[in-house]
Amino acid sequence: MNVLIIPEDFRKDQYMLKPIVVAMLTYLDRPRSKVTVLTEPLLGGIDQALNHDQIRKIIERYRGMVDLFLLCVDRDGNVDRRKRLDNIEEAMKSHLPSGKVLLAEHAWQEIEVWVLAGLDLPPAWSWQAIRAERDPKERYFQPIAEQRRLLAEPGEGRKSLGLEAAQRYGQRIRQKCPEDIQALESRIGQIIGSK
Repeated sequence: MNVLIIPEDFRKDQYMLKPIVVAMLTYLDRPRSKVTVLTEPLLGGIDQALNHDQIRKIIERYRGMVDLFLLCVDRDGNVDRRKRLDNIEEAMKSHLPSGKVLLAEHAWQEIEVWVLAGLDLPPAWSWQAIRAERDPKERYFQPIAEQRRLLAEPGEGRKSLGLEAAQRYGQRIRQKCPEDIQALESRIGQIIGSK
């Protein structure tokens, strides 16, 4: 299966999304899936990632090579984000050839939280507080990347931490993120007829 991840901005998100999606597909007994992160065109933020015309153009450009399009964005505390994603999924159905699917998911509250779910966190940190925090990237992710001296690497720590977290997908990430990761995993599982 060929999977194209559509992030709101690949420049940092690619280092987290690709290893986590690969781990998810491996968990779903699809370890040979080819997972690619969209780099062309560059979506420069949430407005472009939620733009119907932009998503339609991406689908039209890549539909011959991709079986599953995954639009992955941050929730950013926006309670209406799920509805917007549902609207995009519905609107794009007419642009997808038979057998091709677009699924959209929003991370509570940012993609970095999926990585945090797979890491050993300081004991003083509450997982409920991390999930509820509107800006967990600044409050939780960056301090860990800084503590580990990873800010100078690609993605400011996201590369190393994303790979580390993905190794604990089944034991940690999917358990700690039922509203988003497990929901996406379940939807993908239904599509591929796995688990």
